[in-house]
This record gives sequence, C-alpha cells and structure tokens, in this order.
Amino acid sequence: MTIKKRLVLLSASTAALFSINVFSADLPANLEWKTNDSAPIFASSQATFGGTFRTYTLSFPQTFRTVGPDSNGSFRAWILEASLPPLIKHPNTNEWLPGLAQSWAFGDDNKTVYFRLNPKATWSDSKPVTADDYQFMLKLMRSTDIVAPWYNDFFTNDIADIITFDKHTIAIVSAKARNRDELIAYTNLMPRPKHFYGEPQIDANNDGIDDKFVRKYNFKPEPVTGPYYIDKIKKGKNITFKHVGKDWWGYENKYNQNRYNVEKINIKVIRDADIALKHFEKGNLDTFDLVRPDLWHDKSEGKNYQKGYIQKAWVYNQAAVGAGGLWLNTSKPMLNDINVRQGIMYATDFDMMIEKVLRGDYSRKPNGMGFGHPGYDNAALQAPKFNAKRAIEYFEKAGFTTVGPDGIRVNDKGERLSFAVTYSQQSFTPRVAVLKEQAKQAGLDFELNLIDGSSMFKYVLEKKHDISFHNMGTGEIPAYWEYFHSDNANKPQTNHFTNFSSPELDALIISFKNEFDIEKKQALSREIQQVIADANVIVPGYMVPYARAGYWRWIKLPEQIATKQTGYLFHGWGFSQTFSTFWIDEKTKKETKAAMKSDKTFEPVIIIDEAYKL
Repeated sequence: MTIKKRLVLLSASTAALFSINVFSADLPANLEWKTNDSAPIFASSQATFGGTFRTYTLSFPQTFRTVGPDSNGSFRAWILEASLPPLIKHPNTNEWLPGLAQSWAFGDDNKTVYFRLNPKATWSDSKPVTADDYQFMLKLMRSTDIVAPWYNDFFTNDIADIITFDKHTIAIVSAKARNRDELIAYTNLMPRPKHFYGEPQIDANNDGIDDKFVRKYNFKPEPVTGPYYIDKIKKGKNITFKHVGKDWWGYENKYNQNRYNVEKINIKVIRDADIALKHFEKGNLDTFDLVRPDLWHDKSEGKNYQKGYIQKAWVYNQAAVGAGGLWLNTSKPMLNDINVRQGIMYATDFDMMIEKVLRGDYSRKPNGMGFGHPGYDNAALQAPKFNAKRAIEYFEKAGFTTVGPDGIRVNDKGERLSFAVTYSQQSFTPRVAVLKEQAKQAGLDFELNLIDGSSMFKYVLEKKHDISFHNMGTGEIPAYWEYFHSDNANKPQTNHFTNFSSPELDALIISFKNEFDIEKKQALSREIQQVIADANVIVPGYMVPYARAGYWRWIKLPEQIATKQTGYLFHGWGFSQTFSTFWIDEKTKKETKAAMKSDKTFEPVIIIDEAYKL
C-alpha cells in the first residue's frame, strides 16, 4: 500500500494561523514556514481515557535531574520523555511532525532553524511555555554549576545562539552549517521552565544558575510540557505519574490524539525481575516485558495464560541499535595492552550465549558501535567468532605464557589474566556465566560482578569497572564524541567507558561533527568505526529486534499494534519507545476479575506481528 504524504508550506500571509504575535523586523521575511498535517496517524480511535497503569522499575533513581551527576540512569527516559521537543518524527514514515512547535522554517545559512511554538502550550503546572524558557535552557546548559561536561560542550560549541523574536517565535542557531535533517536533530531542543528555578540563592560565578543546583534539584522533578508529570514520590518504593487531564494542550495536535490514554502511571520499585513477574501474574502489575527468551518460552505458560486472562504479543521493529557489548576499560592494568584486548575479542563467545541462553531470539551486533544507521554503519565490520586458539596466541604475545593450576594464564609478574565483568541485573548472570565458562578455554577468567540497577551505571560512569556489560541507546546518527574523544577520557560522569582515545580518532570525530556533506559525513563515520574496531575496545554484543510482552486482557492495543520504532509495547523505560497507544478497558477489567472468581475462561491469545521483521 502506498502512503500519500503532503508537506504544507506556509506563506507569510497564512502565518497568522499559527501565531497571534506580530513578528519583529528582525525576522526574515522570506521564510517558508512548514508544518505537516497529512502523515498517517498510528493510534486508535477506539482508545478510551482513564485508569491507573501499574508497572515497575528495578531501582529507585538516584536523581530526578536529567543533567549532572548520576542523571544518566535508566529512569532518565521517563523524565526526559515526559516533555515534547519542537518536532517529533513519525515512527513509520520518518517525517517531521509538529510537537511543541506548530511550524518551522530553515534559514539560508544552513545553521538556523526557526520555530513557532504553540501559543497554547503550557507546563504541567499551567504556566505558559515561552521563548524565555528557551533562553533559560541555554543559560542552564552552559553553566558549570550543573556539573555536566557533555552538555556544557554541546551547548557552547555546537549551539551558537538562541534568538527570540517574540513570545512564541525563536531561532536556534547551530555553530556549524549542517544538512537539513541533521540540522533539525541538533536544534530540536526542549526548553526548561525558567519560573521553576527562579533566581539563584547563591551565584558566585554570576551565570544566573544556582551554585548548589546539583544538590538543590536532586529530587525536585521539574514541570513538563507533555501529558504526564511526576505527582507522588515514596523514596525507594514508588513513583506516580499523573495525566494533566483531557484538556492537555497537546491534544489539539492530531498525532497526539488517542495516545497517552491512562490517567495515572504507578511505578513500583521491585528489585528483582523474577519477583516482578510473580506480581504481574497475581494481577498486581498490568503488563510485563517478556523480552527474555526464558520468560517468553518457559515462564509465561501458566494457568492465567491458558485461561486467556493474560495475553501475549511479539512484534518486530526496525529501530536503530546503540553501542555496546563488553566495554574494556583501557585505563586498567593489562587492558591497556592491545594484545590482551584482541585476545578477549576471540575468547568471548556471544554466539554461544545467544544460542544456549537466549534461544537464538537475539542477534549479534556486527560491530560495537551498533546497527541500523544506513550509510553510517561500516558494513565491512563483522563481530569476531569465538576462537580460543587465536585468543591464546594474542595472550601469549602479551606475556601470559604460563597456565596456572586453575587453568587461568599468568605472566612473569605473577598477574592472572582475570577481569571483573560488571552488569546490572540478576537475570544477566546466566549470560555472563556462559562467557566466563567459554573464556576459560583460552585461559581467561571473567569474574562476575553484579551491581544492581542504577548503582551499576554510577559505578561505570565513575570508571571503576574493568569490563562493563551494557548497551546504550542511539539516534539516527551515531554518536562518537561522548564515547571516544579524549576530552571525555578518564573523567567521571562521562560516557567514555573504554577510556581509549588517540589523536587520529580525535581528529576524525571532530571532522565528523563539522562535516556538512552527508556522503562525506557517512564516510567519516565508517572510518571512525574501523578505528574503534581496530582498537579492540568493545566486544560487540547482542541486539533485540523486537518487543515482547504479556498483558492482562483489559489492556488494549490498536489494530496495528506496533510501529517500526516500537521498542516496548507498554511503558517500561519511558514514553517514546511505546508511543503510548495502549489503553485500559475498565469494563473488560471487571469482566475478567469476575471470570477469574467463577473460573470462566477465554480463548488464549498470542499475537506475533512480523510486519517490520527484517
């Protein structure tokens, strides 16, 4: 089926439809304002509003800030995605759609994007969203008081300025010329509520930001522009999001209609996924992700599934996959030797893990920097296959020529070839255990270092790890500066997990950041990936090309239950990857509970949607 698309160009004469403000003389008169009202919707008109959605998280967040120390944990997605950027991307067609902005235009300089903010947009505390909130955002992100070097760098060196023309018209100016898609990606920034932060009590450096920002706002959730805000907090136990109501300003946008349907989201802290599964099967949680193969194939076959009270769905997606696998910290002894790292590459058997523990459901990443970035990914790279003999050759080059009584190699200093592998969930233990057992064949010891939840990521951000077993998210364009530029190496609270850098790599990363021509930029990306692969600092891990979940039959999904970008069917890690299209049917909920009491059964339901299977 062919989908017809229409991109509306707004002339200056029709601009008044989107803003009641009169432009200043400084606003270019020749701008072609764009909006998009003809992309296909992906929600259901059958959706109803109301009810409390009950889910869980493995650990309580260490902060509710989205910048600064400890802010990069898994709960960050919930907080960050509770606000809307100026534009959003259609999850199937990849078109830009209006979000916080009603319309947008490009400057002739290839640096500037103009946005007309929706004049009805408000923060969740009912205060209006204005251009002042953008000016405050720029000031906040440039301040050293937030203790966030990446943001300081980005908003200083990549964002040149934010220009206010009137209350709802702004321009965000890139420091460099960029092609249009990339330009939007760089300038599609969310404001911060100036009124919430007020005047700083202490401002020694006179930058308008409180010197005690990190501590003062650690557990103070700020207002948001989206439909859900944090309403109640029971520290260590529970977090509740509440909908601002059916009159949320965003519902005038047709792409938001019939989405964000539940009235409350209750997130309970349950520190063990298997215990959470028991809560789900007792009816204390509404849904449960069944991504893990043992959950889908073995642990979701009980009576509540057989009687049709709980349903299951498996949907494939085509979402881009971020960097990850095993991150080798080259600042640690022995891991600074490339021969050791090359040996680890061949001594790590992810393929065995995928086959034996993950039932073949997952796929191997072709390279450590991820997958699904057309043109940017180096297709020539392939993850190394397990080969104990080759691993031993590299280990012997590194001086580990003696095999100890426990089968682990030792060098002439008496150092064992042993590294701690840090990971965050008990359910990952069987996976890492496979890597440990296979590595022994090459005389390599992997010590299992389980640190639960957000504490694990804090440990890794502080660069305390030898090897970290984790994956990162990604956008459509791969990120390199945060992971590999020397500016971030050997510093806490950065994503430079390997601490590997080189002048060659630095130069390539800066060229990549600055390149305008899309083909040249993609070529630079492929070259960067080759240098990273040659450094042997990330053992490519696995990727999950689907979403899978169990859900009580009162939870309803649209007829087209997923999109190309659906990472989760239900809220589990924020809002954007679910696209918030499900709803709660209270009538079906009462019917189901009554049926359970009378032992009435329904037909079991298992949905497998391969529409976006590659």
